[in-house]
Amino acid sequence: MPFTEVSLPSSPPAMVTTPVVKIAVSPSILTLRFPLKPLPIPSGAGVFRRPSPLRLRRIRSTAVAAWLQDSGATVAVLAGAYSLVLSFDFLTKRNLIEQNLSRKLVHVLSGVLFMSSWPIFSSTTGARYFAAIVPLINCLRLVAYGLGLFTNEGLIKSVTREGKREELLRGPLCYVLVLLVCTLFFWRQSPIGIVSLAMMSGGDGFADIVGRRFGTLKLPYNKRKSWIGSISMFTFGFLFSIG
Repeated sequence: MPFTEVSLPSSPPAMVTTPVVKIAVSPSILTLRFPLKPLPIPSGAGVFRRPSPLRLRRIRSTAVAAWLQDSGATVAVLAGAYSLVLSFDFLTKRNLIEQNLSRKLVHVLSGVLFMSSWPIFSSTTGARYFAAIVPLINCLRLVAYGLGLFTNEGLIKSVTREGKREELLRGPLCYVLVLLVCTLFFWRQSPIGIVSLAMMSGGDGFADIVGRRFGTLKLPYNKRKSWIGSISMFTFGFLFSIG
């Protein structure tokens, strides 16, 4: 009975070049041969290759450059935040600006300027942690002054309603905690953090400024809040978010 048989040499796959096909036709056997290109074997498949020295130097230099950029940005933003409070403290002491207006301008500018500083940090994944140092230090600072561990009358007057140190542990502390959370969890990858900070800083800040001056018509369910203040909250929050 006729049969077909395919025979291959016992050499490795990369060495296979000419398989042999035997076709048995009684009473003689016919053998056919045809060429075949060598089977390709991926180079380095499944093998870890150490980066070249040049590539390692480039990786190290890039990491060092990012670290220096983020460190410098952190110092600059910290200095800017401290200077902002000092400036309004100076204006308040000289009676050039009301305490309430000073507090709200610090409220508005702190969040907006902090968000505006994000582009000066590097594009590495660790950049957000450097940026988060700024609200973290301010958070610790507010806790220390709020508990009476240290005294800073200028800070208290600039960011509180009634000039009491205990107020630092309420609104101002919540403010910097929101800055910290939005930096760590949203950063530049999501608009959620930016919109949240824009509403908190720009919207809420201008709601108080406008509401105190022009808020004669109060809300029916809250006589401490006005229609114009609430409308300003939405309007300025929207504009700051878009900006």
